[in-house]
Amino acid sequence: MTLFRLGASCAVLGLLAACTSPSLVERGTYYADTSLHARGADSRIRFLVMHYTESDEAKSLRTLTGDSVSVHYVIPPQPRIEHGMPVVYQLVPEAKRAWHAGVSEWQGTTELNAASIGIENVNRGPLDPENRTWQPYPPAQVDALIRLSKDIVTRYAIPPTRVVGHSDIAPQRKIDPGPLFPWHALAQAGVGAWPDDATVAARLAGRDPHALVDVRELQLKLARYGYDVPADGVLDARTRRVFAAFQMHFRPSDYAGNPDAETDAIAQALLDKYFPGAAPADDAAAAAEKARPVSRVR
Repeated sequence: MTLFRLGASCAVLGLLAACTSPSLVERGTYYADTSLHARGADSRIRFLVMHYTESDEAKSLRTLTGDSVSVHYVIPPQPRIEHGMPVVYQLVPEAKRAWHAGVSEWQGTTELNAASIGIENVNRGPLDPENRTWQPYPPAQVDALIRLSKDIVTRYAIPPTRVVGHSDIAPQRKIDPGPLFPWHALAQAGVGAWPDDATVAARLAGRDPHALVDVRELQLKLARYGYDVPADGVLDARTRRVFAAFQMHFRPSDYAGNPDAETDAIAQALLDKYFPGAAPADDAAAAAEKARPVSRVR
C-alpha cells in the first residue's frame, strides 16, 4: 500500500512538473518541449518597406483591415499621445506575413511580403494628376515613424540598404512613399541608407551634375545596390522608372529619370559606403552572366 501511494504521488508530482515547466507548451492534444534551441535558424524579417496610404486615416484603416491588402503598422498624421509617447496602429503581428509589397524585388529577393515588415503612413501622396505637388509628412508623424523604425531595425538587425520604399522594390508600378518622404531624417536617426555629401562631391569630380552619363554604367551601379534593372544600356521606360525611383529616394529635388552625373555620383557614393571592396559593377554582372544556366534549343 505504501509503495502504491508513493508511486501515485510521484506520478502526480511528475504531472504537476510538466504542467508548470516553462519549457512545456500545451497545444491541445500534446505538449511541445521548447527547452532545446537550434543554432541553425534566423528571422524571416530582412527588410523594412515604407509606404503611403494615398487616402485619409479612416479610409486607410478600413482598407487595410479588410481581406485584400494589409500591413503590419499604420502611422496617422497626428498620432495620439499616451504617457508622452505616440501611438501607432499594429494591424498584423510581425511574425505573420502582411500583403503590402506585392510583386517586388530587392537585392535578389523576390516577393518581399514573405521577408519584410511594412509600414503605411497615412498620406495622400500626389495632390494633382501630374504629380507636381505632394502632401507633406507632418513632424508628429515623422517622429512616430522614426521611433517605430528604429525599434524594428534594431530588433531584427536590418541593415541600412534594406530599408526601402515601395517604389524601390516595385518601380514599374509604384511611386510611394514619394519625394517628400523623410529618408534623410531617418538616416540621421540610424534608419536606412544615405550617401555622404563629401563622397558625392568627390565622385562628381567637377562634372556638370546634369551631364548625361553612360546608361549601362548607371544601370549596373543601381543593380549592384539592389534595384531590379537590366544592364542593356537602353534608356527605355522601364529603366527610366528605376532611375526615377532611385532619384526620388536619394535626390528628391529632381526625379525625371535622366541618367545624369549627379545620380551616378550618388549611386557610387552609396556603393562606397555600404558595399566597400565589392567587385566592380561590370565584373559582378559578368560573373552573374557566366553563372547563369545556358539553355539550348534542339
